[in-house]
Amino acid sequence: MHPAFSVIAFTTLSGAGYGLLIAVAFAVLLEASPARALLALVGLALVLVTVGLLSSLAHLGKPLRAWRALSQWRTSWLSREGVMAVLTYVPALAMAALLLPSLLSNDADALVQRGNIVGIGVCIGVIAGSLLTIVCTAMIYASLKPIPAWRQRWVVPGYLAFALLSGTALLGAGLALSGSGGAAAVTTPMVAVAALALLTAAIKTAYWREIDSAALPATRGDAVGLPGREISVFERPHTEDNYLTREMGFVVARKHAPRLRVIALALFAALPLLAMLAAWLMPPLAPVMLPLAAVAVVAGALVERWLFFAQARHLVTLYY
Repeated sequence: MHPAFSVIAFTTLSGAGYGLLIAVAFAVLLEASPARALLALVGLALVLVTVGLLSSLAHLGKPLRAWRALSQWRTSWLSREGVMAVLTYVPALAMAALLLPSLLSNDADALVQRGNIVGIGVCIGVIAGSLLTIVCTAMIYASLKPIPAWRQRWVVPGYLAFALLSGTALLGAGLALSGSGGAAAVTTPMVAVAALALLTAAIKTAYWREIDSAALPATRGDAVGLPGREISVFERPHTEDNYLTREMGFVVARKHAPRLRVIALALFAALPLLAMLAAWLMPPLAPVMLPLAAVAVVAGALVERWLFFAQARHLVTLYY
């Protein structure tokens, strides 16, 4: 399919934003990070989520009517995603509001203290809402039967893994740049980034292996109503491009796909692992290595997401 930049930006930025909200919520629950830095990161997460959601409107024919999609939540994963995205703003803003006192005290326990049920409930709400929104985003594509590369078991885990990896990398970068909390504050994010980078690389490798080896569930004969027959194309059904050929008929050159996969793996897995190792061995380098890892992860996610759309072959192309 044609990889529209608006959709790539939407899935990458919103995923990173929700992943960052999850990472901040866990950091608050663990009481292992300075609250003032966490408040700034909540603001960054909300900006990423909002920019990502707004960028998705650029792919719509009539963006002003986008609100109507929220009414179809019973049958549409896109509508469910919109509903969950709106609902998740509530606990996210509540977490930011409860962290506001940290601007004065920088107390790491400003939100969650022992017995603070409200703070714990807010964090759980943020985690649950963010995870459900990411799953709904993935299911928009995983539910489409005409695109075998998307209706695949690794799509939802892949979206979750990239969101968590991006969010955790941004958390580590923010804490390292803030300089508060010392080396102890970034130790857990460093370990988490390394583990998630390996997990994400394993999921994407398995995904690519399966889409490369799986045959299309239909043939050109099926497309024209002659199942079981070998059909050759004499000429195209029409003389000009239409929406289907532009949007569904995009094909990335086979020689470019392996190269782009290597670039993506190097960015979202290899570079973050090397950066975490360098920061672990030389703690003074953490304020440089962790932001570098975050930039590499987001760049790698953009390349991977471009491939995700470009390599998705719609069965309607069999007709053309």
